[in-house]
Parts: sequence; structure tokens; C-alpha cells
Amino acid sequence: MPEKTISHEPERNRYALRLDGQVVGVADYMRDGDALAITHTGVEPRLRGQGLAGELVEFALRDMREAELGVLPYCSYVSDYIVRNPEYLELVPEERRRAFGLSSGG
Repeated sequence: MPEKTISHEPERNRYALRLDGQVVGVADYMRDGDALAITHTGVEPRLRGQGLAGELVEFALRDMREAELGVLPYCSYVSDYIVRNPEYLELVPEERRRAFGLSSGG
């Protein structure tokens, strides 16, 4: 079983997922005030369908919550992830939720 690690690489504006030290997935972002605008999430095609993108996004969202940062899910995968995991909706600024197709209420 390969060794899996996920880390935040702020100098590269991304979260990276590695298997045995090789980057196989990334969640790229741009800083937008007190929020991170996630612009792209991707996993190497040969590894898709194994839940790796979900693990990467969950790590990133938990990290942003801990850092008290908002999330702007420009990446449709992240937006869809938040719909499926509404405990992360609070990270999206309420006034911006409609723009991402996210409801404001529970």
C-alpha cells in the first residue's frame, strides 16, 4: 500500500496529495481577503474513482476552518462536495453562497 500524505503548500497556493512522495492530486487556490478561492481540484486520471479528491478537499476544508478562513468554491468539485457535506457550508460567506449555487439555510 503506498504511503499517502496531504499537505498545505502555501508557497505554491495549493493543497497537495502525494502517494509515495509523488504529487498525484492538487487543490489550487488564490487568496481573496479572508478567504481562499479554490479554482481547481484534480487527481491523476489513473487514480480517479478511489475517493482521493474527496480526501484532498476534506483536508483542505478542515485546514481552512482551523485557520478561520472562508472558502470560495469556484471549482465545481468543491462546490458539489459542500452540497454533499453541508457541515462545510458555513465556510462559504453567506452573501456569496448564491453565486456558487449553495443555499443559505439548513
